[in-house]
Amino acid sequence: MLFLILRRLVQAALILLGVAAITFVLLYALPADPARMLAGRSATAQTVANIRHELGLDQPLLTQFWSYLLHLLSGNLGRSYAQKTEVWTLLAARLPATLTLMLAGILVEVVLGLVLGTVAAVRRGQAVDRLVMMASFVGVSAPQFVVALLLLYVFAVTLGWFPMSGYGTIAHVVLPATTLGVLGAGWYARMVRSAMIDVLNQDYVRTARAKGLSSRRIVLRHALPNAILPIIAMIGIDIGQFMGGVVVVEAVYGWPGIGQLAWQAIQQVDIPIIMGVTLVSALAIVIGNLLADLIAPLIDPRIRTR
Repeated sequence: MLFLILRRLVQAALILLGVAAITFVLLYALPADPARMLAGRSATAQTVANIRHELGLDQPLLTQFWSYLLHLLSGNLGRSYAQKTEVWTLLAARLPATLTLMLAGILVEVVLGLVLGTVAAVRRGQAVDRLVMMASFVGVSAPQFVVALLLLYVFAVTLGWFPMSGYGTIAHVVLPATTLGVLGAGWYARMVRSAMIDVLNQDYVRTARAKGLSSRRIVLRHALPNAILPIIAMIGIDIGQFMGGVVVVEAVYGWPGIGQLAWQAIQQVDIPIIMGVTLVSALAIVIGNLLADLIAPLIDPRIRTR
């Protein structure tokens, strides 16, 4: 276990280094000029040059990246060009909202996916199975803004059960989390159905049936723990995706998460914020996958960590 954690930490450091290098190069290869964005369209060439020098953008790319890495090793993510504030301060202010939405969204999609996928597998080939698969296809294919606006119209405008937008209470998180859950549950339902069908055809399941065990016990105690392993890996990926922020959902519901911060930074070519959000998202994916690897043996004892 300890060796696995140490190995993953080394891999995480290399992954973050690679993500930082690629993102840094791509951002500075863009035709947009942060100095020009800050100076404004009417600024003179000298003013733009002064701002570029002040931000260190006139230095060679390798020099800029090396300086960024040195600051990063000391825990400094840089300073926002537009907001004149430390990037870590901006990220920390929005992390609670992002974590709340992430946990709620994952909870909704996992519960829906497990229930629907299990029902479809047990009722394979029946009308219920076809209905679940059709619903999962619609959920996967539906655009985020369509689902978000539909839920807003029905449950906020028409019924008045939930607020239109905002953040701070459980009522505020229900619709955004449901939007993410509906969109993600389709993938989970399909994976659970496929894994459950494979598990239900195994010899030990047939043996359990021959012993006279009830269908509920066979599904819950024998089949589901083995079919749930792919879901754990998907949760690790979703952690990084939600940490990066779901921009459309946050925009529709006025959710003050990291996604909105990243979108504003992209519009302003605020490179330090873009780099910070990217690295935080990459770190979340690495941590999520590490947690998935550590939890899997607890569900299936046959898996051993090395």
